[in-house]
Amino acid sequence: MYEVIVIGAGHAGCEAALAAARMGSKTLLLTMNLDNVALMPCNPSIGGPAKGHLVREIDALGGEMARNIDRTLIQIRMLNTGKGPAVQALRAQADKKLYSLSMKHTLEQQQNLDVKQALVEEIGVEDGLLWAKTNIGWVYEGKNIVLTAGTSLTARIIIGDKSYSAGRAGEFAAEKLSESLRRLGFTLGRLKTGTPPRIDARTIDFEKTTIQPGSEVPLYFSFWTERGRDSKFADPNPIYPLTPSPWRPQLPCYLVYTNEKTHDIIRSNLDRAPLFTGLIHGVGPRYCPSIEDKIVRFAHKDSHPLFLEPEGWETNEVYVQGANTSLPEDVQLQMLRSIPALEKVEMIRVGYAIEYDYMPPSQISATLATKLIPGLFFAGQINGTTGYEEAAGQGIIAGINAALRAKGKPPLLVRRDQGYIGVMIDDLVTRELTEPYRLLTSRAEYRLLLRQDNADLRLTHIGYQMGLIDRARYEAVEKKRNAIAQELERLSKSYITSAETGRSVSALEFLRRPEVSYQTLVSQGLGSPGLNSEAAEQVEIEAKYEGYIQRQRAEVARMARLEQRQIPEEFDYDAITGLRYEARHKLKLFRPATLSQASRIDGVTPADMAILMVHLERARHETGRPSPV
Repeated sequence: MYEVIVIGAGHAGCEAALAAARMGSKTLLLTMNLDNVALMPCNPSIGGPAKGHLVREIDALGGEMARNIDRTLIQIRMLNTGKGPAVQALRAQADKKLYSLSMKHTLEQQQNLDVKQALVEEIGVEDGLLWAKTNIGWVYEGKNIVLTAGTSLTARIIIGDKSYSAGRAGEFAAEKLSESLRRLGFTLGRLKTGTPPRIDARTIDFEKTTIQPGSEVPLYFSFWTERGRDSKFADPNPIYPLTPSPWRPQLPCYLVYTNEKTHDIIRSNLDRAPLFTGLIHGVGPRYCPSIEDKIVRFAHKDSHPLFLEPEGWETNEVYVQGANTSLPEDVQLQMLRSIPALEKVEMIRVGYAIEYDYMPPSQISATLATKLIPGLFFAGQINGTTGYEEAAGQGIIAGINAALRAKGKPPLLVRRDQGYIGVMIDDLVTRELTEPYRLLTSRAEYRLLLRQDNADLRLTHIGYQMGLIDRARYEAVEKKRNAIAQELERLSKSYITSAETGRSVSALEFLRRPEVSYQTLVSQGLGSPGLNSEAAEQVEIEAKYEGYIQRQRAEVARMARLEQRQIPEEFDYDAITGLRYEARHKLKLFRPATLSQASRIDGVTPADMAILMVHLERARHETGRPSPV
């Protein structure tokens, strides 16, 4: 018998299994195909706005995604460098096959973890133990199960007027597992996503494209990845004690644009597009629409950008980012060949839509445990999310909480002010999904506090408490934290006389000027030449955005009172007089754990909150329970 069983070895399953095993739980990972571990069925990339933040948070907690992309990337860039630090984010192109192989190797080397190939068709519970039954009748028992089914639940692929059962191209669908979940009492919904065609690099006219090079400066997702001390870009004062590793060359990506001819081809074939003929029933992601949807919704646009992204060092396959489609194969080829750089292009794989079952996340708590069955956790696309990074973020939290439950310890809850992981999970358990959920920086009200550059400072201590971060790494982060605090204090007491006004100002105030960087201070003898570059970056951000940061921290403190006001799980909302029907319905559906969660539920107004707070206080007085605040 296992303490934790993880079903599915996509990005959520890998993080869940590794977290549970690294915390000392005897763990089993079951997957339909061991050759498709951590597969990238859609875009061969990791990161981007909000998503890159997530990856760094996973790394700070002790997860694997950041290290794995650092090992296998073919290109990396920092996005939004012309904007503020809150929205800057890393994005890397992966060697698709190497990424999967590297993660598989990590799983196979992990102590306390068994990895097996099996198709799970049924989940059940008996005498407090959960079990998973395979298609050949084998039964595995465990104290906890983390289900990360991805897009496989009763899934079908759709291309033109054709459709067939498949979890992803070339994979089985989990046809019977959905019915098993219904028998357990779960409600299922239907969503849709898609992928673009892949084309042969040898048939692209690259002279008609705009090159998109990678970064010349070494960049890494993981705070613990080996830095290149021997390269000319090496940090002379590394904050972490790391082994040297040389910076490697990168593959460029390429930019092309659709044109009016492309749009005419798509428009003239909308009668063959399953998105418009009614063949597709599931709701697709608004922020990643198919190319045919874009042509209809944005009819005023003359062109749309498409990015040609290589899928690896040793393959000719190129991913056409921005061209998600379920149009018939002949239309896809015509569409591509209407673009000057692709006039002679050949498709290697056709684009397709995929429709699948998911579990509306009102059925899970903020721990990612289901409300119906103790010990059963959902993570990843089964919760209605889309994206590798969103799945991995849920996976590590589900794995941690399954391991904590196996040890009889309280669960881990990441708050909205602690990380994008907290924002995502809180959104899932307080809002009804109308489309696949994608994390955006605009979803985080404290995004200036949740920057990708400070994820280690925010979350490493939690990873250390969970046993996923070793002491050396934890102490290195604390050393960095102390160095930042000491330098801010020192700068506040160092003064410089302005040549323009003759007025004496502190070095910290001087640093707040838009044209002044920390290196400016160093050049003028005010900075510390020995301060690590990562710590210097934090000093500069803290100085320049101090007012905004302080306001957000004050708001966090104000909301903390509502976070502490817990709502009993069995609280009777029907007994509250004066509560509107919609609010009562939503509160019963989501069963918020705190007043803060309740305040974020769509349909619950400030007036509803006032009534709820009065009744909670009355209930506490009647039961004799002390108020937590």
